[in-house]
Amino acid sequence: MITGKELQNLLPQAPPMLMIDTLVKSDDRNTVTNLLLKEDNIFCTKNKFREAGLIENMAQTAAARSGYEAKKNNVPVKIGYITSIKKLKINYLPKVNETLVTEVIQKTEIGNITVISANIKSNNKEVANCDMTVILIET
Repeated sequence: MITGKELQNLLPQAPPMLMIDTLVKSDDRNTVTNLLLKEDNIFCTKNKFREAGLIENMAQTAAARSGYEAKKNNVPVKIGYITSIKKLKINYLPKVNETLVTEVIQKTEIGNITVISANIKSNNKEVANCDMTVILIET
């Protein structure tokens, strides 16, 4: 498990835009992260985590995977940009104090373009899912 400053070194985002707390696991296809929703999160309003936060959480989980692989292979961490989101389904907006468990599965990788499937759960209930295409650019 990776947290704190070590986690921040894998991502281009920094607080208050950091939308993952812990990199639970990452291998060549699957990555899992956690995020405890706090009242001061910039995407929380009226005690709920908003849609943009859910999308950002999925994207940052994909970025954590990319950053983890880069550090493991001793190459610079690239910045990822979302190029498309497909089949986005949001079942409900989670509340403050819930913990999101986000899993990203790499479906395809061609050059700097990666297609992922992302799924967020909380309390064993599916919160949201989508397919996302990300392009990685060297900094």
